Amino acid sequence: MINEQRICNEFARQAAIDSPSYKEADMAAYLTGRFEELGGSVEFDTVGAKIGSNSNNMLVRFAGTKAGEPLLLAVHMDTVGPAENVQPVLKDGIFTSAGDTVLGGDDKAGIAAIIEALEVLKEQNIEHVPLEIVVTICEEKGLLGAKALDCSRFKARHGIALDTTGTDIVINRAPAANHLVIDIFGLEAHAGVCPEQGISAIQIAGRALARMPLGRIDEETTANIGTIHGGNATNIVPNRVSLRGEARSHDPNKLREVTELIVSAVEEGGDKALVVVKGETRRASMALELTEEFPAMCVPEDAPIVQLIREAGEALGRPQEIRAAGGGSDANIFNGNGIAMVIMATGMDRVHTINEQLAVVDLVKTAGLLVETIRRA
Repeated sequence: MINEQRICNEFARQAAIDSPSYKEADMAAYLTGRFEELGGSVEFDTVGAKIGSNSNNMLVRFAGTKAGEPLLLAVHMDTVGPAENVQPVLKDGIFTSAGDTVLGGDDKAGIAAIIEALEVLKEQNIEHVPLEIVVTICEEKGLLGAKALDCSRFKARHGIALDTTGTDIVINRAPAANHLVIDIFGLEAHAGVCPEQGISAIQIAGRALARMPLGRIDEETTANIGTIHGGNATNIVPNRVSLRGEARSHDPNKLREVTELIVSAVEEGGDKALVVVKGETRRASMALELTEEFPAMCVPEDAPIVQLIREAGEALGRPQEIRAAGGGSDANIFNGNGIAMVIMATGMDRVHTINEQLAVVDLVKTAGLLVETIRRA
């Protein structure tokens, strides 16, 4: 059913189009032509300028050939770096890059699978419900395109995001995440002449880090401080340090609790840090920037969209593994806007590295499962 040569050619063409986050215009132009060739009606929103991209989110509509609830398919057109002058290489059934860039299978494997599925629907006259396809920008920069998207433009109330590693895997649950920026302010002083007149922001940060719940908290919850910046010179007591981190959990109460514990660890250390300089008491302080990175997604296993993919897999002799994930994606945003969306695996592997690869057999399997899913929708 799937034309292996055609889908390989499609993926290779896409992979050779550079589309790093904020620079997706060339990819958008290519996809406009491809979707229109297949009979789709292409629209763009206007959010690109607001988030710093040279493109906008793309929405493609295909009229149904049978009555039924519309199905939404979601992918993103941007890739992580290094992504300049990507040269896809196919050898022994495996796509890789030439070695000094990512391949871009995240998420062009998903886009290629959708386009091949549309080719098959057309050439085999397979009846299908109305299809809506959204191709977002800046997904890799914090889901920016999806966050800015007006989801009222969709008629579909359920859908599939093609954007995870492996094959025959359906992600129905993913955590919510909070992003934290914590600035700690101490007091500058000469480290060799009068260190007792200073308050070391780095020392406060170090003690706070030792008290924070970090790493794997439980099966639903993680926390991490990813970057630390501060200090000016070895002979100066540092007066400022900035911590950037995150907390994630499938349980909103646990997310709130671990976030509060991280913040309180800094507050407690800062409250105890004070010095008296020339009769004046000086204290440490802090500033907090807390952002909800994305909401949790939790689509029940008995939801129609999950059952639809499960049945498609069984029809192909490929049972689907329904499971939770620890990362966030555009699907979190769509679920937060009332669209029951799960994530279908696309076969991409070793993503976000220059060792990224994609097996042709897995790409073909993804497209085949998608065709069968659409057929049954």
